[in-house]
Formats: sequence, C-alpha cells, structure tokens
Amino acid sequence: MDKQMFVRILNSEMELATGCTEPGAVALTAAEAGAALRKAGGTRVEAVTVRASINIIKNAMSAGIPGTSYQGMDYAAAIGAVGGDPVHLLEVMNYVPREQMEEAAALVKAGKVKVEVAQVPQKLYVEVLVTSDGHTGRAVVRDLHTNVVLVEQDGVATLDRQHADPAAAGDSDVVTPEQIAEFLTVRSIWDYCTEELDPLHDPIDIIRSAVKVNTTISNEGLSKEYGLAIGRNLELNCRKGLMTRDLTTNAMVIASAGADARMAGAPVSVVANSGSGNQGITATMPVVATARWLDIDEEKMLRAVTLSNLIAIRIKAKFGRLSNLCGATVAATGAACGIAYLLGGGYHEVCCTIQNMVGNVTGMVCDGAKADCALKISTCVNAACQAAAMGVRGVRVQSTDGIVEHNVEYTLDNFATLSTHGTSDSVILDLMLNKHLPETE
Repeated sequence: MDKQMFVRILNSEMELATGCTEPGAVALTAAEAGAALRKAGGTRVEAVTVRASINIIKNAMSAGIPGTSYQGMDYAAAIGAVGGDPVHLLEVMNYVPREQMEEAAALVKAGKVKVEVAQVPQKLYVEVLVTSDGHTGRAVVRDLHTNVVLVEQDGVATLDRQHADPAAAGDSDVVTPEQIAEFLTVRSIWDYCTEELDPLHDPIDIIRSAVKVNTTISNEGLSKEYGLAIGRNLELNCRKGLMTRDLTTNAMVIASAGADARMAGAPVSVVANSGSGNQGITATMPVVATARWLDIDEEKMLRAVTLSNLIAIRIKAKFGRLSNLCGATVAATGAACGIAYLLGGGYHEVCCTIQNMVGNVTGMVCDGAKADCALKISTCVNAACQAAAMGVRGVRVQSTDGIVEHNVEYTLDNFATLSTHGTSDSVILDLMLNKHLPETE
C-alpha cells in the first residue's frame, strides 16, 4: 500500500482557509491582478471587473467577508485587488489592513466593481481585471480554488499555465481529481485508516490541524450570535426540553456552530476539504464530537477523522469541486463512516452506512453559500448519525431501492452522476434501470 499517496491526497485536498472559499478564490485572483497592476506601474485601483462561472457567483453572492460586515464577491474582489497579497492564498483577506478594507468598500459603493457571468465550461473559474492610471492587471484562477493559471501586466503574460495540468504546474503536492478517483476506494481507505496508519507518528499534520482549527471555529460559533445561530439554537432547544442533548444532537450543535461562524464572516480559520470550509467542518467535527462524547482516545479519533475526510475526498473527486448538489451531503457521508467506526463498526458496517446516506440525503440542492448552510449541515449530521447507527447493526438501504446498488462503489458513482448530469427524472430512471449485477463489496 502506497501510504505516501494517502498523505499527498490529504495535503492536496485539505487546506487552511478563512471565510467562504469562493469569495476567497475571488480575493486571491484579484490579489494576483492587483499585484500585476502595481508591477505594471498602476498606483491606486480605479476599477475592478470580475468574470466568474455560475457556480462561483452562486456560492459567493451571500457569503460574509471575514472580519467585516460586508457580503459578496464584489467586496472580496475589491479587497483582494486593493490590499491582498497572493502569498496568503485562501486566507488573503485576513492580512488586508483596515484602511485598505475601507478603500475597497468605497470602490464597491461607487459602482467601480463589476461582476459578470463568464461563459466557460469550467464550474470553477474566476477572472479579474484591475485598472489604474492607464495600466491593467489581469489574473485567472481555474479548476481549483488556488490554481492560478494566468497573470498579465498591461496585457502581457507573466505567467501562463492555461494548458498545463495542475499536477504538472510546478506543485508536486497537487493530486488531480482523476488521480484521486483512480487511487481511492472505500476498501483502500478503510484498510489504510484501520491497519496501515500510525495516527500519532505518521505525517498527517493536516488531520491534526483540522481537529484543532475546526474545533476553534465551532467554539467561536457557540460564543455569540452568528447568522441564524443554528448551533446556539439547538443548545437552547435542549435547555428548554424541546430536544435531548444526546450524541446526535451534540454532533449537530458542534458542526452547525462552526458553519454559523464561517458563513457570517468570523475572522477565524478553518481547514477545508475539497475546496470547501463547510465540508471540512462537516467531515471533521461530528466525528470529533462523537469521539469526545464516547471518551475515545486520540489515536482512534484521528483514525476516524482521517477515514471521514478521505471518504469525502473520494466522493468529491467524481462529484466535482462545485456542484448543483449540496456538499454537506458528501462531507456528512464521510462523517457517518467515521462515526460508524467509532461505534464499533467494521468495513461491512461502514459500507452499509454509506448506502444509508445515499438513500437518504441525495438530492439536497446547493443554492449558494449563506447563513442557512449551517441548517443544512445540522440536517446532514442528523442523517449521518442515524445512518451510522443503522449501519453498525447491519441495516442498510437495499440495492432494489432508488440509485443504491449492491456494491458501494457503484452507489457512490451514481451519487456523483446526479452531480455531473443533474437530477432530472430521466437521469435518475436511467441509473435505476441500469444497475450492476450483485457482487461483493
């Protein structure tokens, strides 16, 4: 077993970010364009034009900007262009001084920041053009949130990787979705996490960071009223006797509180999974909450968190970075596997758990990144705990039902098809009528 490849995948697909990753990608692109403008001789930014894919615009429209009361990609673009340093990647807005934040806000309020839909095939595409003193800076991010493929100064390219594979563009840590899909299976992930991994000594620093960092943002979400305050309201329901503070509700509280803070723009970092901070929270915090509830040791907890995040990464490799379906369904499927393992389940029980999740939460739409993402996360975490509890008893949605197949890999492929081909009746019926013959898991 190639243990190093598992670590490479974790490091490629999990990263620190502040705020929603789509505005973060816009701010990073704008920061590259702003830096190019200044090198070309421009001084004070006069105008910013953003062209982005539909999925980017959808996810960035209502997301809070970290450390401010602002929302949306126009503010993210202006902040990145005026004061962003691209070296900070998805945390670029964290390091912009307050006076430059205000300068950027003035640009937006003056109507100097334009947002347009880019007619491109990529679901993840951001292009920013910044102008000043007759000079221009332009940058493009594509396919991955931090994959800068073009930078121009006054129309002259200083970096052009538009035709390069991300994995061949100078970053040996990048693993492409195609490589991930070929390498990862539920079986290989299970064997790695339960047999090959030495959680206390192997170089899975990103997993340990996910536990620490995402716990911090969950605590932040419980400390004050952010957004819809789903986590705090669940706690309130428990105190009023409307709900019971059990393992399931506790996991819902912890996970949704992190999303409350993140979507409201709390200036607190998160470790993202597959380009999404909410997915990072959802794949990590329900598992951590369950381990702590059950008083499970750190070694087994880290195995479970690694299992959860790798399952989510395996699904997203075929699902797509951005989708018409809610990513919380994917991350919560990973969390369900981690929870099933903590409850004593083996490989078969984890497979049952996945079948239960796909049979339940498939079809929840993504209608943008916003405050009620925390509500969707709480729903998916509830489903994850139920799926795990059923799975460890060997109870699963049968292959005669819906898009679920006997083999868990085919079930996950069907799940991904709904993301890439849509959820029309014809697509669903085609999956139902063309299932594979039963075989071993």
